[in-house]
Amino acid sequence: MAADFAQLAPTLQGGLIVSCQAPVDSPMHEPSVIAAIAQASINQGAVGVRLDTPAHVKAVRQRISAPIIGLWKQVIPGFEVYITPRFHHAAAIAAAGADIIAIDATPRRRPGEETLESLIEQIHSQLGKPVMADVDTLESAIAAAKAGADMVGTTLFGYTPKTNHLTPPGFELLTQLVHKLDAFIICEGGIASPAMALHALQLGADAVVVGTAITGIDLQVKAYCAELRSANH
Repeated sequence: MAADFAQLAPTLQGGLIVSCQAPVDSPMHEPSVIAAIAQASINQGAVGVRLDTPAHVKAVRQRISAPIIGLWKQVIPGFEVYITPRFHHAAAIAAAGADIIAIDATPRRRPGEETLESLIEQIHSQLGKPVMADVDTLESAIAAAKAGADMVGTTLFGYTPKTNHLTPPGFELLTQLVHKLDAFIICEGGIASPAMALHALQLGADAVVVGTAITGIDLQVKAYCAELRSANH
């Protein structure tokens, strides 16, 4: 466990972490817009934010002091892993000001011969940052915890070949993680209402990440318009 996670954990416990992300082709992707969304989230009681790209982390860091979970999505030909796939991506996120580095913690092959174990070890030893392991299954979660991950999230449930027949939120997976792991457990993915977020905490999650339902303006508007169009046909 990274030394400074002991200080961060109590500030996140039982709270809402808002994922402030937007599609690359959206006007919302502008760093200043993401920073405003993040600050509004913290102003209203969120305990932290989750952000993609060094530019967004840097912009938000200038506006808030609350914990930032940072990641860098990279699509690398020949590899399915895309959430902070390599150490140099993690290093860039740390340099931008993230407090915690989120990584894909599935057993899928990584570029550059890096492994889950080596990535977590380097983030701890060279960057001095805690790691959030984004997992899809109980097996991935156990491996991530064994490799030293400080936090384990249900983020990739429903988004990998092993789980894409399932629909988030992964409440069953969450329950398994709570019972099997001695780690800080985060429920992320598919939380679409305050009641669902509360349910995640009642199942034993230490914190809840909500993205699309709060900050996904593009997807939310698209869904509303699609529904209205269907009524007109």
